[in-house]
Amino acid sequence: MKSLRLILSNPRYFGPAWVFASLNILFGTWAIYIPTVKEALTIDKSQLGVAIFFLSLGVFTVFPVAAKIINKFGVGKVTWYGILVNCLAALLPLIAPSYWMLAIALFIFGATQGLTDIAMNTLVTEIEKEDKQNFMSAAHGFFSLGGVFAGLGSFVILAIGSPVIHMAIVVFIVIAINFFLYKNYFHIKAAPVEKEPFSLKLFKPLLLIGIVSFIVMGGEGAIVDWSGLYLKEISIAPEALWGAGFLAFSICMTTGRFVGDSISQRIGSVKVMILGISIAILGYFAVLSAETAFTIMGFGLVGLGFSVIIPELFRIGGNVKGIESSQGIAFIAGAGYAGFLSAPPVLGFLAESSSLVASFFVLLACAFVVLAAAFVLGKRQV
Repeated sequence: MKSLRLILSNPRYFGPAWVFASLNILFGTWAIYIPTVKEALTIDKSQLGVAIFFLSLGVFTVFPVAAKIINKFGVGKVTWYGILVNCLAALLPLIAPSYWMLAIALFIFGATQGLTDIAMNTLVTEIEKEDKQNFMSAAHGFFSLGGVFAGLGSFVILAIGSPVIHMAIVVFIVIAINFFLYKNYFHIKAAPVEKEPFSLKLFKPLLLIGIVSFIVMGGEGAIVDWSGLYLKEISIAPEALWGAGFLAFSICMTTGRFVGDSISQRIGSVKVMILGISIAILGYFAVLSAETAFTIMGFGLVGLGFSVIIPELFRIGGNVKGIESSQGIAFIAGAGYAGFLSAPPVLGFLAESSSLVASFFVLLACAFVVLAAAFVLGKRQV
């Protein structure tokens, strides 16, 4: 909890952490109104799926250019302006008058989310380097908290009565708090790196980290989408417990991220990854037991294990020798998003052709791949 105390006691650290929370507050508030937008534009599920694909397309489109933007203008400036344009973009899907305008609005929203995501992770990496303080994991904990705040906002939907007004209020609050904090990081620029010519030897560690990011984020996406159905169909849990798996996963992930930095400072990033994926593997075994209590506990253990891995990947990727921090982080973020978006449908096809249990056996096997990759990273001392 040292990093959490650090964030709460010093605006230099709270400023970037609040950007993490802000990003998920905006996204989570939009997600609440997806059914409302679908109904207002009278579109079917397949059309909605295509529109949401444009959001993902926006995220991926910005990844190749994000590092150049950050290096040209400065990571502090891009983080501040990124969250501002993301706030404005968050309003667009809710005021879109037609289906194609919705798709364009979501593309813009996704692009601004992606740029801010890379900028804020690079910002934390640079501050950690300057101050010799670890708070990346806790910053990701604030991202999780942002989702909680967005969810709590759903309780005021009936009182407000308008999605646009609701989002406008959220945008005002997000901008107002960031306005009081951005001066603490606005001036920060990424430290110059002695870049080396591209070589396979240089790229190998980053590629390995990207594979781990793809698998871990893919597992997270799968649990978000499939944990409820698993409890319903495989564990035969009562309806009241169908959401308990995701709840346990989310609570443990948030908790783990607030303690991850202290553990990382004591044992190092690679050992934290090994510890995290080992806990996740135990969790998958508990899930595959199919007994309701163990399954719910298993989802919680997977969340706890995953909680420390992604922050450590960003920390490692931002410090790969010969590669600028923004480039490393952009690559890892891109790989992670690819896994998060592609794994659920792929596992869905597998579940349809075989069974949902087979899908979770695949996730377990992938977790062992991550464990092996972590040992390889440890030997290379990335």
